[in-house]
Amino acid sequence: MGFRSHTLHELAELLGGEVAGDGETVISGVAGIMDAQEGDLTFVANPKYVESLKTTRASAVIRKREVQSTLPSIILEDPYLGFTRAMTLIVGPSVPECEEGIHDTAIVDPSAEVGENVTVGAFCQVGRGAKIGANTKILFGTWIGDHVVVGRDVLVYPNVVIRERCEVGNRVILHPGVVVGSDGFGFARDGECHVKVPQIGKVVIEDDVEIGSNTTIDRATMGVTRVCQGTKVDNLVQIAHNCVVGKNSILAGQVGISGSTELGEGVVAGGQAGFVGHLEVGDHVVVGAKTGVVKSAPAGTTLLGFPGRDHGLAKKIYAYSARLPELYKRIRELEKKIDQLEKGILNGKTAKNDR
Repeated sequence: MGFRSHTLHELAELLGGEVAGDGETVISGVAGIMDAQEGDLTFVANPKYVESLKTTRASAVIRKREVQSTLPSIILEDPYLGFTRAMTLIVGPSVPECEEGIHDTAIVDPSAEVGENVTVGAFCQVGRGAKIGANTKILFGTWIGDHVVVGRDVLVYPNVVIRERCEVGNRVILHPGVVVGSDGFGFARDGECHVKVPQIGKVVIEDDVEIGSNTTIDRATMGVTRVCQGTKVDNLVQIAHNCVVGKNSILAGQVGISGSTELGEGVVAGGQAGFVGHLEVGDHVVVGAKTGVVKSAPAGTTLLGFPGRDHGLAKKIYAYSARLPELYKRIRELEKKIDQLEKGILNGKTAKNDR
């Protein structure tokens, strides 16, 4: 991986930032604030790392205007986003190196359409009538079913499965072990038996989506399971049949979405959050880690806990729960006092029925 050097002034222009200090400082690498060495660019986005600016060995930093430092700096409103873009400028895109063309061990059906500059790696298989767009890279051991459509500039890491008739848009990234189009979990009861419901729909993954390792997206029973443009999905996520995940949503690790649930645009779900089926979750809803969403949620709400509640109420419940041992002790003491009052022996008095 060859890093590209830039002066701080050049980087600031490319990032749309303002230089503070020596703009001719040469930057040839990137690193976190604790690990940075001479020649590296670092950043400060979290206030707890501001003190580390006094000891870091970095040559320059991306920071907000209100964060003070004697280091040469690029001033940006969002240092983390700026650093992310700077990494691409200095390090280049994180795309694995691989030879273009179809490997000798790959099996590509003669009826498949393969675009220009496509890589089909060792032991891959591309089915009948499949279409692969230009500049797409399909790496080791991937299976692409019949009549699958994969767009341009897609990166498919090893051991991915894209089953029949599913569609993947442009600039999508599928990490190792992703399964697109596995059967939805549908069974009809026949006495003591479970009869499989045919899953005849498909999955559509729109442009600029990234899917993490070992995530599964089930095909629709009928119709489409859809992951909309710009959404980013972490590792080990389950998206069930006929779900819709709205544009630019974020699903963290081990999120589970039951069948026919629809998430709006910009939904954020923390790790191990779960959604029951047939819900409608509005735009920009935030779901905390391990929250269980059991009913539909209007746009803009924040949910915590199980069952998922408004975050203000949920935080009160958590605070009260932490005091349960103390409250239990107080209740027991009050019960004893009430019992004594009823018997009339509190403060030396005796009730008639005790004489």
